Amino acid sequence: MTNPMQIQTSGPSRRAILLRTAGCAAGAAAAFIPLRQAAAKMAQTAAAYQDSPKGDQRCDGCSLFQAPNGCVLVDGAISPSGWCKFWVKKAP
Repeated sequence: MTNPMQIQTSGPSRRAILLRTAGCAAGAAAAFIPLRQAAAKMAQTAAAYQDSPKGDQRCDGCSLFQAPNGCVLVDGAISPSGWCKFWVKKAP
């Protein structure tokens, strides 16, 4: 016989909800780790960076160049007259 004072519940318990929430939070945090690693810049050697231009292609004419001496992709000081294999012409 069931106890009339016992409350019948339907659905998941608080413990189950808390465990699922913690699991989702951990999964979301793990999903963002690759994004942060992707934001890391590559070495100048990996980009075949050189301090001199390649023809009319110069860093200061590249859409990835960040004045005065930076780049979105390549790490370190970048010469405005330099060049790398990821050069992309700036939009006019």
